[in-house]
Amino acid sequence: MRPYLDKSAPGVWKAITAYSAVVAQEAERCGLSLQESEFIKVRASQLNGCVFCLDLHSREARASGIPQQKLDVLPAWRESTLYTEREKAVLAVAETATLMPLSEESRADLEGARGVLGDAAFAAAEWVAVTINAFNRVSILSEHPVRPRGVDGKTL
Repeated sequence: MRPYLDKSAPGVWKAITAYSAVVAQEAERCGLSLQESEFIKVRASQLNGCVFCLDLHSREARASGIPQQKLDVLPAWRESTLYTEREKAVLAVAETATLMPLSEESRADLEGARGVLGDAAFAAAEWVAVTINAFNRVSILSEHPVRPRGVDGKTL
């Protein structure tokens, strides 16, 4: 079992969590809703296969008011009519920022998202995506566990 990165360098962990708080404040200031930020975090965590962050941000997404149905079909968001234009824009940012390098298609997705979100919210969405990708890597490399929750240890 490898050491948890957050435990092995607490000063670095403190700095990245402080940076994350600044990103969240800036996202809100720039007009990115909490739900939109959570969509970015869940989708990037899905793409990266980060079990810990996916568990955490799925719960936070529900708490922010995202309907369970939208979380259930999130991997197929491009084929769905459930999502608003803004939700699709932030999901495009999440995917593009996660699946590097940029391609002509991903550049077109970014331009489309920028047109929907405007410059300030678009840049904020990119910062949220960059940030969750960093946290995904910390949790994946640390192999942070996900424990069952609920009554008698049963997952709810």
